Amino acid sequence: MRLSTRRRCDIVQLALIGGLTYLSCVIFVKGNTMLRRLAVPAFLLLSSFAVQAQDADAGKTVFNQCRACHQVGEGAKNLVGPHLNGMIGRKSGSVEGYAYSEANKNSGKTWDEATFNAYIKDPKAAIPGTKMAYVGLKDEKKVADLVAYLKTFGADGKPAAK
Repeated sequence: MRLSTRRRCDIVQLALIGGLTYLSCVIFVKGNTMLRRLAVPAFLLLSSFAVQAQDADAGKTVFNQCRACHQVGEGAKNLVGPHLNGMIGRKSGSVEGYAYSEANKNSGKTWDEATFNAYIKDPKAAIPGTKMAYVGLKDEKKVADLVAYLKTFGADGKPAAK
């Protein structure tokens, strides 16, 4: 079985994170027998929470699900939904020229990664009364990739500064 370059990089990244976590546990517990016995379970627990890398290229593919209602990039327009340029850091219900639901306009939310993650997984639960008719994106990796892709666009649709 041949692994893609991206998959091999993910495996190497997880191995490095896991190795560093284990090494940290061993250094921390050196000389303490009780803590040393806990080092391996702690390593296994911490390495299972290793953060998956965001992949903007993969996010572009995920965004294909959004294209029927949203646009990004220079010249993006509001369609069924508002354009998503510069979305991270923007207040909900604030894109000029888009007719938001009262729920979105009055939600008081500012789009950061955590807020967007909750919203995209279940829009109707995150903002009851929203007009967004989407069942939600449940896959954590796809959500992370989508966020990475959206972050590549500034408010003007041009590539965002890194």
